[in-house]
Amino acid sequence: MKIVYMGTPEFAVPALRALVQSGETVVLAVTQPDKARNRGKKVQPTPVKVAAEELKIPVVQPEKIKNNQEFLDEIRKLSPDLIVVAAYGKILPPELLEIPRLGCVNIHASLLPRFRGAAPIQHAILEGDTQTGVTLMYMAEGLDTGDMIAKRSTITAGKTAGDLHDELSVLGAELLLETLPALKDGSAPREVQDEALATYAPMIFKQDGHVDFTRTPEEIERHIRGMAPWPGAFALYKGEAVKLLAASALDKKTDAAPGTILAAEKEGVDVSAGGRILRVTRIQMPGKRPVDVAEFLRGNQLDVSEILR
Repeated sequence: MKIVYMGTPEFAVPALRALVQSGETVVLAVTQPDKARNRGKKVQPTPVKVAAEELKIPVVQPEKIKNNQEFLDEIRKLSPDLIVVAAYGKILPPELLEIPRLGCVNIHASLLPRFRGAAPIQHAILEGDTQTGVTLMYMAEGLDTGDMIAKRSTITAGKTAGDLHDELSVLGAELLLETLPALKDGSAPREVQDEALATYAPMIFKQDGHVDFTRTPEEIERHIRGMAPWPGAFALYKGEAVKLLAASALDKKTDAAPGTILAAEKEGVDVSAGGRILRVTRIQMPGKRPVDVAEFLRGNQLDVSEILR
């Protein structure tokens, strides 16, 4: 079976490697153009490009795939049986979906139809879902609207978005390999998504990390996990952004204004949140490394009664 693989970030790498290791023929990897990344703004290849080159797979990086006849012709010449997509980053045009004999399938990091869109992992944590997972689906013209083939789930409790990202990328690769035989012989199921249950997970931006202390401690604890590792949950202490890296909810009430520091001890920094108390146990001050609060307080202090904003 000839496969064209389309993906861009680290999430898409395990499935690509799994296909090759299982003996499938990946004839081409399609990924986004190289971009300037990180603080140095140095142009770097995408993770899928790095993996594909290591695996000796030809790579193309079209600036656009819609109304790109040259790209479509290149795919047609390869006559792929299947196109596999994982976090490619753009909606595939109908002309591309029609090319492979067995269709186009996508690994999506949620239990569809919940959390269609760009940031399903983060939103599963933010919304307090006890479970999330991956869905293997046939691709359609809409945003994550295609018929579902199979799912794998996992719990969200105690996990950051980074933890779930790594776990779901592996689950997606395993699910793809398990489903390939059914895709090959045409016996793979097709379950239409219930539009009444569909929700949307919009892209996360840097400012989304800002903590709102009018919310409950439980909501803020999820916010901290959902924003890790990027963009990171933060609050302003005396005008400077402090990252909040770990916290828990205390079953205590307070009348203090939201964001008020009530105590700063080795057990953690207690902050008023939604009429109750959030205990922050790990922080990162501007320009410093992440540390547990107990370590930070050995040589520093946080002023009680100061308000985090």
